[in-house]
Amino acid sequence: MTQEMIRRAKALMQSDSVKRVLGWRRGDFDTLTEPAVFSDPDELDGLVYDKFCSANLSKYLIELGKQDGVTLAFLRPCDTYSFNQLVKERQVAREAVYIIGVPCGGTVVVDDLEEGDLFEKCMVCLKTEHAVYDDIIDGRMPRYANDRFGGVLEIEAMSSDARYDFWHSELSRCIRCNACRNTCPVCHCKNCVFDNDKYDTKQKANADSFEEQMFHIIRAYHVAGRCSDCGQCSIACPQNINLQLLNRKFIKDINEFYGEYQAGADADSIGPLTSFDIHADREVHERDA
Repeated sequence: MTQEMIRRAKALMQSDSVKRVLGWRRGDFDTLTEPAVFSDPDELDGLVYDKFCSANLSKYLIELGKQDGVTLAFLRPCDTYSFNQLVKERQVAREAVYIIGVPCGGTVVVDDLEEGDLFEKCMVCLKTEHAVYDDIIDGRMPRYANDRFGGVLEIEAMSSDARYDFWHSELSRCIRCNACRNTCPVCHCKNCVFDNDKYDTKQKANADSFEEQMFHIIRAYHVAGRCSDCGQCSIACPQNINLQLLNRKFIKDINEFYGEYQAGADADSIGPLTSFDIHADREVHERDA
């Protein structure tokens, strides 16, 4: 797989079809990989693709898409949904990126440099087909458990006090490192409200047990209807907070209130929480008055 990716990338770079390649390279250890931009065909021999490549590359295309020339990006099925959402939100120009879709059998947790099980998000991922691509490398796309909302149902079955205790326990571990925000494809505001010194929200307030809940609840509302369920927030969290579970609650509610909806399935449709029409709303208000 990796050699085929390198072959195709070199051919496109040598023909000047693309100026750079976005992929992964080996980190300091065999079980660690990191996103990488390759600017020369000779550099591509350092490209890797394996079960340790957990980073969603789509967010890097926000900045790379602003550079001259076309960027080649290797995207897995789940990454292409994030990419489509960024195109929809006009953060990336579709013509600025050449996508080669690569198959994904899931990525694994690495703890103390030891390989663990698949990430939970991979176990329930239903995205076995690429939402968008210019070229594709075929490969086996396994399906695992499909109980995507099982964790949400368990939380919903709790009493209100038990739910509060659960989320207080989870979110109180937050150290406000902003890893979840920085890795989230649809958290791309240039000026985040939580970076505003005027309201003392830039740093975690250690004396206020509610502050970390404000951050995550507001962020969850911010990405509601736009979250493609890529799971990068949970993967990036150094405190192992199950942030994807919170986002999935919103996804489940949106599906129930507005009908089944998958963010990033295309780059054109308007999402259920972003389709406000002031004229239609006025007509409904006047009718019901």
